[in-house]
Amino acid sequence: MIINLKQLFNIVGETKDFGYSIPVNELSDISGVGFASPVDISGKLLNRAGVVYLKYSVSVTLVQMCDRCLRELKNDYRFEFEHIVVSSVSNDNDEYIVANGESIDMNEIAVTDMLLQLPSKFLCSEDCKGLCMVCGCDLNESECNCLK
Repeated sequence: MIINLKQLFNIVGETKDFGYSIPVNELSDISGVGFASPVDISGKLLNRAGVVYLKYSVSVTLVQMCDRCLRELKNDYRFEFEHIVVSSVSNDNDEYIVANGESIDMNEIAVTDMLLQLPSKFLCSEDCKGLCMVCGCDLNESECNCLK
């Protein structure tokens, strides 16, 4: 979703609310993540004292594999984000979102923020025993005699 910010940049006190979903079929290019639901995004843009703030939340259900036992998991996530949006910046600065031609691509911002917040390791439980390194059986469900 492209959001035009021209009016927000020019009028102090201006606000713009938004809410929408990114369908699962539009997320198929993202490798390593399985989306079980659309990505729901809702938030607000506001110009406070000439500075444009972006505050929004992302909700999604992901299909993931446990890194130890390879069991398929469905996890619900909800994240909150805040950014300052500028029309231009003189140097490379990751602290701001730069509006390209007075607009921002909210899909790109939201998906990038969400992916950076996901845990690096997915586990079905903290005490997951994983798979046997010899026979491959799930040690959470049965015992094997391979390592004894």
